[in-house]
Amino acid sequence: MNLLKNKLSHKVLLGAWLLVSSMAGCNSKTETNQAQEEKPEATASQSEKPASEKKKTILFFGNSLTAGYGLDPAEAFPALVGEKAKAAGYDYQVVNAGSSGETTAGGKSRISWVLRKPVDVFVLELGGNDGLRGIPIKDSQKNLQAIIDTVRQKSPQAQIVLAGMQIPPNLGPDYSEQFKTMYTDLADKNKLTLIPFLLENVGGIRKLNQPDGIHPTAEGHKIVAENVWKVLEPVLQKQQL
Repeated sequence: MNLLKNKLSHKVLLGAWLLVSSMAGCNSKTETNQAQEEKPEATASQSEKPASEKKKTILFFGNSLTAGYGLDPAEAFPALVGEKAKAAGYDYQVVNAGSSGETTAGGKSRISWVLRKPVDVFVLELGGNDGLRGIPIKDSQKNLQAIIDTVRQKSPQAQIVLAGMQIPPNLGPDYSEQFKTMYTDLADKNKLTLIPFLLENVGGIRKLNQPDGIHPTAEGHKIVAENVWKVLEPVLQKQQL
């Protein structure tokens, strides 16, 4: 997770989303370009759509797990969750704001930039790199709380889903237990929807992880997507009511 291979590419992708999202009613950057070049009058009418008709957005904010390190972005769990949502009849735009090597401190520093446009569902997946580095739990928890507070300030309508994480007992059983409990405490305090353990049935299983033993393979991401979808689908159902 402490690798930086995909960081620049995902920031570029995120920047593209922020540009596209300013043009209401467009489903993708390609479609927006086509509308501008071929049907400028259609673009104008789309921009006048009321807010209620704009496509809702799910934003995944995390580290290399969210970014899909070592894989094509289409194989990463955010994209797979987006496919599940579409198949289930939910019309959401999925934005992958994962950044390889991200810590909670790094997430805190870039969250305001990421949320320049409002979102409807915010999936927060950070902390794993903190745990691997042995960063004090209180510091990680403080940073995550700051991110949650910023989301509620910038996108008060957003439903926040917190992805729980666990780490090996390398730094001692007390640290590992406190790290795990941190997510439950944050979810309880802020009344968030919690994914108990993002890497359930994937973490520590050699065949489902890349050679580094940390980042899931494409098959591993399919299982992670299932873990997320079980928790996320009820959230989307409530938003349709």
